Amino acid sequence: YFYAHDEVVRELGTKPSRAAEVAAMEKELLAMYGDPALDTKPELLAKRGGAFYSEAAVDLAASLLGGGGSPVQVVNTYNNGTLPFLPDDAVIEVQARVDHGGATPLAVPALDPLYAGLIANVTAYEDLALEAALRGGRDRVFKALLAHPLIGQYDYAEGLTDRLIAHNREHLAWA
Repeated sequence: YFYAHDEVVRELGTKPSRAAEVAAMEKELLAMYGDPALDTKPELLAKRGGAFYSEAAVDLAASLLGGGGSPVQVVNTYNNGTLPFLPDDAVIEVQARVDHGGATPLAVPALDPLYAGLIANVTAYEDLALEAALRGGRDRVFKALLAHPLIGQYDYAEGLTDRLIAHNREHLAWA
C-alpha cells in the first residue's frame, strides 16, 4: 500500500470504500436483526469481516484477569525499547506476553531499514496528528499531513488541510 500509492489511489477511485461497503452491510444487518422471526446467523455477517474480534477480546480479557487466555497475543502496547528507533512512549502493535500484570512485548528481530523508516515516519505522523487533535490549529494539521508517507507533498497537504478543516469545522472548537 505505502509503496504502490498511486495505483492504490486509482483503484480506490473506481469502487466504494471499504467503510462505505461495511456501512451498507451494517444497515442491512440491522434491518435483519429487527425481524423477530430471524433465528439463524445471517450469511451477510460473514461478509462483514471482523468475525473473530469478539473471540480475541474475550481471550485477552481472560489473560488479563488470570483466567487462562492465550499467553501470547498481538496487542497495542507501549514500545519501551522493543523497536529501538521509536520513542519508549510510542504505541506499537506486536506480539506480547499477556497476564494479570498486563502486556509485555516480545523481542522483535531487527527490521530492514526500509521498513523501520516507514514505521518511524508513520509514528511521526501519528504524534503530529495527535498534537493537532489535542491542541488544534491549521499549522498542526498541515504538518501532520505533510509527514504522512502517503501525502508528503506540500501542495497536496495544503489543499487537503483546507478540505479537512472545512468538512469537519463543526467538530473543531478552534476552527
